Amino acid sequence: GLVIDGRTLEHVLHDSLQNIFLELTEKCRAVVCCQATPLQKSVLVKLVRSKLKAMTLAVGDGANDVSMIQVADTGVGISGQEGMQAVMASDFAISQFRHLRKLLLVHGHWCYTRLTNMVLYYFYKNVAYVNLLFWYQFFCGFSGTSMTDYWILILFNLLFTSVPPIIYGVLDKDVSAEILMELPQLYK
Repeated sequence: GLVIDGRTLEHVLHDSLQNIFLELTEKCRAVVCCQATPLQKSVLVKLVRSKLKAMTLAVGDGANDVSMIQVADTGVGISGQEGMQAVMASDFAISQFRHLRKLLLVHGHWCYTRLTNMVLYYFYKNVAYVNLLFWYQFFCGFSGTSMTDYWILILFNLLFTSVPPIIYGVLDKDVSAEILMELPQLYK
């Protein structure tokens, strides 16, 4: 890992040293910046996002972390002694730093699988309906006749667009939380 303080970070963020710093950070498993200003934090996250084309996660617990949380792809706010500003600006909120592991490894995995499966479901639903309309046009001689009443179309979309995602989102857990915590490799 690499630990860098605010004064050193100020020199690194100049254009001449950015590329060297990014090459060094790519070789590290973790980079910790301590005693950095809010501006330095947000500039560092922007630099990593733009130059390394990496997805960024920012974790903060106070008002001085708000700009960093907002710049990152995903922001996690920790509610605590420094107030609720970081929580209000974040995508996810946790009560203690120790909950971050479960948020990323368990809920992150479940969210990813649910989203990918729901995208496939929506494609399937729409292809099935459009395919039905396509073949109906051969049956009615391409006259433009409506196959269904409007209330049936509304009911179809209501039932197949709202109910399955809710049920799937609540019930689907492809791997148990205990296994996901024991095997972080499953996140990939």
